This record gives sequence, C-alpha cells and structure tokens, in this order.
Amino acid sequence: MADRWAERTWPEHRVEGGAGPVVLVPVGSCEQHGPHLPLDTDTRVAVAVAEGAADRVAGRIGDTAVLVAPAVVYGASGEHQGFAGTVSIGTEALTTMLVELGRSLGDQCRLLVLVNGHGGNAAAVRTAVDRLRYEGRPVQAWSSGPAALGDVTSTGGPDRTDSHAGRIETSLLLALAPGLVRLDRAEAGTTEPLADLLPRMVAGGVGAVSANGVLGDPAGASAEEGAAILERLVEDLATMIVTAVGAVTEDRP
Repeated sequence: MADRWAERTWPEHRVEGGAGPVVLVPVGSCEQHGPHLPLDTDTRVAVAVAEGAADRVAGRIGDTAVLVAPAVVYGASGEHQGFAGTVSIGTEALTTMLVELGRSLGDQCRLLVLVNGHGGNAAAVRTAVDRLRYEGRPVQAWSSGPAALGDVTSTGGPDRTDSHAGRIETSLLLALAPGLVRLDRAEAGTTEPLADLLPRMVAGGVGAVSANGVLGDPAGASAEEGAAILERLVEDLATMIVTAVGAVTEDRP
C-alpha cells in the first residue's frame, strides 16, 4: 500500500540529515467524461498511477521513501466548460498553485514529481516545472498521455481517435472503480483524429465537436484492458522515478 503524505504526522516528516523522500503529486481535473464516466476520472487515474509507481519503486532506489501527496483535484478544463459539472480553475491559477506547491514541498523532498492525468493541464505543468527548476528545485513531470502509453493502447496500437472518455479511459475506470461506470449510457462520440479536431476545439471547446463530450468510442472497453493499460502507465512512471533519482544523486556534491 502506498505511503501517503497526508497520513503521516509532522514528526514523521522530519528529515534528519538525509536527502528526504521522493514526493509524487497527482494532478487531475473535475470535468465531464461523457455520459458514462465520473467527473474525477483524470484524478482517479493519476492517483492510481502514482500509488502504483510508489509501491513499485520500493527497494529500487535504496532507502529513499516514495510518498504520494494529496491530489490536485481541479485543473485547466476550460474546453469542457460547456458541460454541466465541469469545474476549472484555468491555466494561470493552476500554474500558480503548482509553483507554490513545488516551493513548499521542494524544501522537504529529494525529488518532486508532478503526475499529470489531464492533457489540458500540460501548459501549466510545463511552466511550473520550468520555473521551479530555474529556482534550483529538483522537479520532474510525468503525463498519462500517448508518450507513456507508447504503442500499447486499448486497441493494441496507437489510436489517435481515442482521446477522451473512449475505450482507454472507460477500460481504466472499469479496472479502478467499476461501480462508477454507467455502461448502459456509454456511447460513441466523434471518432475523428484529435489533430483534425483541435482547430474547432480551440475555437469552441469540446462541445463544438462532440455533443456528448466523448472523443472516441468506449465500445469494447473492459476491466482486463484497463488493468493492462494501468500496468503500462505505472511501469513507465516507476522507470522515470528510478532514472530521475539517479540523476539527482549524481548531481549532489
């Protein structure tokens, strides 16, 4: 079971002469995920990946602890604002929040990793990481997007038409929280490649290209596929942590 930052007492967080723990901060969103998935889908995935990776790297980075901090549950989701339930704080506010979190946590840890579960947060995460690194703080960012999935998606290969509330995310939620998936309401949205949709989405949000908020098709989703996808994401993050901790160690005098 993952070691959670918020479940420790303050004396348990004191570092006596060591380099401190690795701290993972899941960064999610509260936004529509079609008529069949919960609003906190991205947050649930980010937390699950962070906790899975924290467990996996135990023993692979010496005696350095890996802690999972409370998730950032609101993100930059303005493109989904036309759908009821979506709550967005925007890129500027999210950037400020991540920078301040990084400054607060950065003095207490060996390495800070922002584990991003929502593509709309990318600009804020990137800017926050750049600023924190400029200030000399050891920080990395990881995302659950195509780079982490590689060629292993729900269909066995890259699928640029499945980017939001389609088969991949539906499978992940069936593995993580099956009771929250309304399969009887699952339906395809637009199945055009994301690259073709972006100009219209930038101009009018997701609602301009998909009436039900789905970018892809959840048909064929299963808990088994979700578990396999989660495994790929967890291993990708765990590998990044081990590599990053090694680099931080080498940089220390």
